[in-house]
Amino acid sequence: MEIWLVVFFGLEYIVRLWSAGCRSKYMGLWGRLRFIRKPICIIDLIVVVASMVVLSVGSNGQVFATSAIRGIRFLQILRMLHVDRQGGTWRLLGSVVYIHRQELITTLYIGFLGLIFSSYFVYLAEKDVVSPDGKKHFASYADALWWGVITVTTIGYGDAVPQTWMGKIVASCFSVFAISFFALPAGILGSGFALKVQQKQRQKHFNRQIPAAAMLIQCLWRCYAADKKFHSEATWDIHVQNKDEAQPSSGSTVLPTQLGKLLLSLSSLHHCP
Repeated sequence: MEIWLVVFFGLEYIVRLWSAGCRSKYMGLWGRLRFIRKPICIIDLIVVVASMVVLSVGSNGQVFATSAIRGIRFLQILRMLHVDRQGGTWRLLGSVVYIHRQELITTLYIGFLGLIFSSYFVYLAEKDVVSPDGKKHFASYADALWWGVITVTTIGYGDAVPQTWMGKIVASCFSVFAISFFALPAGILGSGFALKVQQKQRQKHFNRQIPAAAMLIQCLWRCYAADKKFHSEATWDIHVQNKDEAQPSSGSTVLPTQLGKLLLSLSSLHHCP
């Protein structure tokens, strides 16, 4: 299975490199080199080369002895990037974050302030407390900050627990306040994704209606233009001439001559330093 995957990715890379010349900026040798320098192409080349190295060395179901080979084998995980080669997922995420950047910055800023102050108050209340196992769980402010991060993220390892009543009160208030603010970004991003997807669907539906509307307008205009009672100069009637009118008049050559002189003067002005 591994061999078939390497062959597939290798052939796919060669076909993409060959077909890149369809675009004008990738034509020729230098165009192909410009195509190879694209980030996604560099990643694909690394994946193919790493897979070939892994197959050539062989593992026989065992972990490789050298760390270099293990690192090369890790590069095979980059195959997952083929799922979203165009980067649409990251562009969507970036656009949602950019649109709601003000709300995200505000909530994270307030939550970070709550984390800093609450961790400090817990440290003041618990710095001299010794647990039953003879250890100080809040011996430094870094320990209190670690406890605050674990509490905010609702992980709760339980390695550090406030022992005093003051520490428990601060921890309770902090849990209600800070967790609420740190949970807001998830709701903001969720609603932003929903609105963005809805906007894309609406834009796609609107784009499907444009050709139909343009065709309807063109058909209606042709119906009006083909009507004999319609005397607008915007139709082709002004280009239809009778046999008697088709003969060029003496003044008809004046306009081309004057137009030629005008174009000649404009070209001379264009080439003047």
